[in-house]
Amino acid sequence: MHYGHRLELGTFITPGAAQPSATVALAQLSEELGYDVVTFQDHPYQPAFLDTWTLMSWVAAQTSRIRVAANVHNLPLRPPAVLARSVASLDLLSGGRVDLGLGAGVFWDAIEAMGAKRLTPGEGVTALEEAIDIIRGVWATHERSLLRVDGTFHRVDGAKRGPAPAHDVPIWLGALKPRMLRLVGRKADGWLPSLSYLAQDDGGDGTRAFARGNAAIDEAAEAAGRDPREVRRLLNINGRFTPVRRGFLDGPAESWVEDLLPLVVEQGAGTFIVASDDPNVLREFAQDVAPALRDAVDREVPGGSAGVRVRPRASLALRREGVAYDDVPESLRELAVEPGDREFHRLRGGYMRGGSPGLVLRPRSTAEVADALAFARRHPDLDLGVRSGGHGISGRSTNDGGLVLDLSRMNKVEVLDEAARLVRVEPGARWMDVARALSPFGWAVTSGDFGGVGVGGLATAGGVGFLSRSQGLTIDRVRAVEIVLADGSVVRASADENGELFWGVRGAGGNLGVVTSFEIEAGEVGEVGWGVLTQDFSDPVDYLVRWGAVVESAPRDLTSFLLTGAPRAGQPPVVQTMSMVVSDDAETIVERLQPIAAISPLYGQDVRLTTYEAVIANAPEEGHVSDGEPHSRSGLLEHVTPDFARAAAEALASGEIYFFQIRALGGATADVPAEATAFAHRGAQFAVSAMGRSEESLERVWAPLREHMVGLYASFETSRDPERVAEAFPPATLERLRALKAEVDPDNVFRHNFDVTAR
Repeated sequence: MHYGHRLELGTFITPGAAQPSATVALAQLSEELGYDVVTFQDHPYQPAFLDTWTLMSWVAAQTSRIRVAANVHNLPLRPPAVLARSVASLDLLSGGRVDLGLGAGVFWDAIEAMGAKRLTPGEGVTALEEAIDIIRGVWATHERSLLRVDGTFHRVDGAKRGPAPAHDVPIWLGALKPRMLRLVGRKADGWLPSLSYLAQDDGGDGTRAFARGNAAIDEAAEAAGRDPREVRRLLNINGRFTPVRRGFLDGPAESWVEDLLPLVVEQGAGTFIVASDDPNVLREFAQDVAPALRDAVDREVPGGSAGVRVRPRASLALRREGVAYDDVPESLRELAVEPGDREFHRLRGGYMRGGSPGLVLRPRSTAEVADALAFARRHPDLDLGVRSGGHGISGRSTNDGGLVLDLSRMNKVEVLDEAARLVRVEPGARWMDVARALSPFGWAVTSGDFGGVGVGGLATAGGVGFLSRSQGLTIDRVRAVEIVLADGSVVRASADENGELFWGVRGAGGNLGVVTSFEIEAGEVGEVGWGVLTQDFSDPVDYLVRWGAVVESAPRDLTSFLLTGAPRAGQPPVVQTMSMVVSDDAETIVERLQPIAAISPLYGQDVRLTTYEAVIANAPEEGHVSDGEPHSRSGLLEHVTPDFARAAAEALASGEIYFFQIRALGGATADVPAEATAFAHRGAQFAVSAMGRSEESLERVWAPLREHMVGLYASFETSRDPERVAEAFPPATLERLRALKAEVDPDNVFRHNFDVTAR
């Protein structure tokens, strides 16, 4: 039986302590030759061997592509909870290049001498099964409960989960005996025997024992409700390359192909791991056997050596109604994520919002975005969310049971023209990545206040950041875009090409298509002043009015954000301001911040000379997914008047608002004519946002503030009331947007992203 797995090849290298550099060199050679994985036996009691875990870590650091694994880990000497964290840590550090091989334990005299308790074969299987539960439990960071496994040999009681690995780490088991094979069928992702051991069992070349093992695993998998194809079949092999064929895997390269091909086609071997420390053997296999074997497999089986994706039956049971999963375009199928996939919990929502879409598509190119939209058009009744980085306050980048286009794999940042400071940025890049790429040039682009936000959503909606008063909005720095329209056509828009579309993309881009790249003119920004002041907020009306006046009258090299929340029992009310001064002169920085510091007594201050990159590097490198559902309101304000300040103070006193922020606009944002972009509220000096405990209570306390607003900022608005659309866009702008929408998206494919047609 062929199980449809991609044909992979690996090496099995002795972790010799006598010549550690030679061991590492063989691992590097394995990568150079194109092998998929390099493995090492794990015998911690063997003084002639390097410690396998330390060796794997070093090899991962000395390579860039190849995966590393033990062949297999000696579980009795590797506590499973600690091993789980070790695997996850190295997987994160290596960019997802660790696989996990486990064994129940052999050579018990040596194991016992190292301090582990001797187990019978049956006890070893039980201990291994308990360990698998613990390891997977540690990795299940989407589970909010503490981990508890009350096993006979392994036990955890209230352990904290995490970290999660960077990729879906497979668990392979080294197994030969019936009970171990049944465990493979029930719980493992792969079976990893050595063909030489199988040969001892069947008295031949091991292929008959391999077939019997596969049958036992298949039967156990079926009994457990699994598809046998969920288990990859791996084989450690060794042999000799000789001019004349003398036996199984003993002869020229073509005879190796003849011997291995039936193991793939008839018995489902998906991975061959060459056990040899001879670099010539590794070279000959990679250069002469591997290409011919892949060609032969391509001719013999459906899907060929590239394989086909097999989802567990338990995952298929979680598919949502109305989604034609089998109709996913071929270009997107490998990376598509369904509710039952292990990656789903990381891709279902964003940093601040959970979700439960029916399917997440992850295009890697403009062409694949077009394929994804074609699939979406075939599902007109499903919600469509487009997500770049995953912050997603408004909730429109995810949904329940619908489709999500996750653009996080489209994340390149490149300089197009250094003299013009023109950079090309893909939508899935995060702003902290952009800042990191531009900092060496002394450049920056204003980009919100959180580095984990994706480029795409912010650079189409507006972009209010710490450089707004000096640079304008993010959209004001965009010089051109590549965009996939609803019909799949790819269009370039700029001031000179498709000008009306370029106008609309800057402020309402989510309604018009999926931007796949931005050309942005960065600003020259060297070191900056950064001041975080925590102050008394006992008189909120006085503080808000005075802060607003200071910011409005300040030179445009100052941009300040204000943050506060509901009163805290038994603690004085406080407010925090975060201010950036585009200057490296200490006197200028103090001069700009002093008027804010003078508003009320200080509880704390942090003023420093730093870089924009350092300020915006405030998000975790690995994405975070919340289970929450934020309720948010947004408004644009011309001035912080006493009447507005009193209304804000009353709203805060209600206790219903736990997050209240005012961001400074004005300055360069007002230099752009209102009709130049779809973000037309250029007279607003401030952007206000609030988060509350429920939509109802938030709306109740926000309504009095709305009377003072001149518009709203769509990215921070969770209300689906059609009236909000008219607040986001003035009448003339909205009429123009609707006409443009009718032209480029007549079927309203993008209606789930602050739909401008809503009335």
